[in-house]
Amino acid sequence: MRTVEEHLARILADITPLEPLEVTLSDARGCVLAEDITAAAPLPGFDNSAMDGYAVRAVDVEAAGPEQPVVLQVIDDVPAGFRSSRSVLPGTAIRIMTGAPMPAGADAIVPVEETDAGTRDVSITKGSPPGAYIRRAGEDVAAGQLVLQAGEEVGPRQIALLAAVGRGRVSIRPRPRVVVVSTGSELVEPGEPLAPGLLADSNGVMLTAAAWDAGGVPYRVGPISDDARVLAATLEDQLVRADLIVTSGGVSAGAYDTVKAVLSRLGTVDFVKVAMQPGMPQGHGVLGPDRTPIITLPGNPVSSYVSFEVFVRPVIRRMLGHPSVHRPTVRATCLSGFASPAGKVQLVRGWLRVAEGRYVVEPVGGHGSHLLGALAHSNALLIVPADVTQVSDGDAVTVLTLDRAR
Repeated sequence: MRTVEEHLARILADITPLEPLEVTLSDARGCVLAEDITAAAPLPGFDNSAMDGYAVRAVDVEAAGPEQPVVLQVIDDVPAGFRSSRSVLPGTAIRIMTGAPMPAGADAIVPVEETDAGTRDVSITKGSPPGAYIRRAGEDVAAGQLVLQAGEEVGPRQIALLAAVGRGRVSIRPRPRVVVVSTGSELVEPGEPLAPGLLADSNGVMLTAAAWDAGGVPYRVGPISDDARVLAATLEDQLVRADLIVTSGGVSAGAYDTVKAVLSRLGTVDFVKVAMQPGMPQGHGVLGPDRTPIITLPGNPVSSYVSFEVFVRPVIRRMLGHPSVHRPTVRATCLSGFASPAGKVQLVRGWLRVAEGRYVVEPVGGHGSHLLGALAHSNALLIVPADVTQVSDGDAVTVLTLDRAR
C-alpha cells in the first residue's frame, strides 16, 4: 500500500506546465504568467495633477489665507487628456483637472476646495508648498522596472498594471482542459426522476466544479454505463480535447468496476491502494499517442472529492505553472476528539474558524465516504497522520483549508 506522499509524487513526476500561449489581457484572467514583465515606460508617464484645482507657482500663494486671499489671473483651462500650450507666469494660474499634465512654470497644485473656483480670476485662501498634489513621472513604476514575474497569477489588479505599462497581450500558461467522466449504470442526470436503485450523478457535477475552482477548463462527460466498449470508445473520443482526464467510480475490486477492467488491459494505468481514508482505491497513468494523463478516483462522493483535492488539484496547478500546487494548511485546536484508524492518513471533514485570535476546528458529520451532507457543510479537512489513532479535545491538528476561515 502506498503512502499519500508516494502516490502524489508518482502522479506529479511526469506533469509539466502547459506550453505558453500569448493571449489578450481579458483572456489572461486566472492564468499564470509565462514571462517576466518589465515596464517599457514610466508610470505615470508624465507629471500630472492629483487634484481638481489650479496649477500655480508655490511662491505666488505662500502668503494666502482666509483673511488675505491671493488673487491670480486664470490664463487657461486644462481637462484630463489635454496639455496646456501656455506657461504659468508670476501672478497667473491655470485651472486643471485630475490627471492633466502639469503646465510649464507651475510647481504646485491648489485644490479647488481652497479657492472660490473662479474661471477668469481665482481667489486662493490657502497656499500649497512646492510639489503639492503633483504625481511625478515614474513615482509608481520606473521605466525598465520588473513589475510582474513568471509564475504569478493574473487577476484584476495584475491586468490593470499590465495595461498601464503598455501591454495589450501577454504570454501565459493556458488553463488545462479537464475531461470529467462519471461511470456507473446506476447514475442518471441530476434532476431526473430516481427509480429504485438509481442515483443522481453528483460526482460528475462536483468534480467539474472542483476543476473550475482549481483553474482548469472542465468538460463533463457521462454518466457512462458499466459497458466496457462504451467506456473505451468514450475515453478515446475525449483524448482530442483533453490535457487531463479524471474518472470517478469503477476502480475497486467489484465485478462491475469497468474503469479498472478497461484501463488495465491497456497497461498504461497503475491501480493501487493508498493508505488514506477516505479514498483508498486510486489509479493514474496515461492514455493515447500523446500520453494524456488520466487519474481514476473512487466512486463514493466524499472519497471522490477528497481524492480530487489531494491528487488532482495539484496536477491542475502544476499544469497551470503555479510554483506551489498545494492548498494552504494551518494548525488549529480541535474542539471535539475522535478515533482514527491505524496505518492510514485520515482526512476528516471539518469547520474551521477563528475564535479569540486562534484557529479552531470542529469535525463535521461522520466518517462515511457517502455522507455528502457533512461535506457540503465543511470548509476544511483535518489531516490525521497514519500513526495517530486518537485525537483528543484540545489537541493541535494540521488542517487543509478548502475555504477561507471566518
